[in-house]
Amino acid sequence: MDLQIIPSKCTKKKNDVAAELAIPADEQRIEERGGEEGGGGGGVPEEGEIVSAETQQLNRQTEAAPKKHPLEHPWTFWFDNPNGKQKQATWGSSIRAVYTFSTVEDFWCLYNNVLQPSKLGTGTDFHCFKAGIEPKWEDPKCTNGGKWTASPPRGTVGKGALDIFWLHTLLAMIGEQFDEGDEICGAVVSVRARQDKISIWTKTASNEAAQVSIGKQWKDILDFNEKIGYLVHDDAKRQDKSAKNRYYV
Repeated sequence: MDLQIIPSKCTKKKNDVAAELAIPADEQRIEERGGEEGGGGGGVPEEGEIVSAETQQLNRQTEAAPKKHPLEHPWTFWFDNPNGKQKQATWGSSIRAVYTFSTVEDFWCLYNNVLQPSKLGTGTDFHCFKAGIEPKWEDPKCTNGGKWTASPPRGTVGKGALDIFWLHTLLAMIGEQFDEGDEICGAVVSVRARQDKISIWTKTASNEAAQVSIGKQWKDILDFNEKIGYLVHDDAKRQDKSAKNRYYV
């Protein structure tokens, strides 16, 4: 799915971050129905038929109704608002779901009304996962998986790259651009003082071919030339900071 066709402007409604749709759609034709005379069935009026003002307004609204473009999967944004350094035992306790979207238009309305990663506070984690999957090791879809991690350049230039990396990662995921897309759980951007990073979480760490395919495609999508590594969640849980990457591309 080509998600680049969607303009980046969206009007935000009060208390509704998904607001009005970002792109116009072709007018939907009203299906002609052979309703009974005077039945008010909402079909196309016959010649000479008197139509009420309410029916005319309903017909105009139906004709102008925009057409949404559904995604293959619904996705949920999650936000982790840190309160200092957390111990591993309580990690994830502050993660909360922000919004679930299932169409191209809703994604852009939401994306254009949240802060870019470069504007988030240090220590923040911002996730986008398939609906029904929580960004935690304990989630059944994640427990046997791992993650690929890429770090943009440091400094001011790196902050701009972080935003670009994040957007391109999101578009590739929700647009089903990965050959092994079923393996993908979601992605997270982590804002850190020393080095920002973006990770893609996957389901089955033992499936080397699938993980390597995802890693290679992700690098191509980001136009990233540095080596990236794949860390297995189980290794990270058991070995903490001494855990080593299992795969590289």
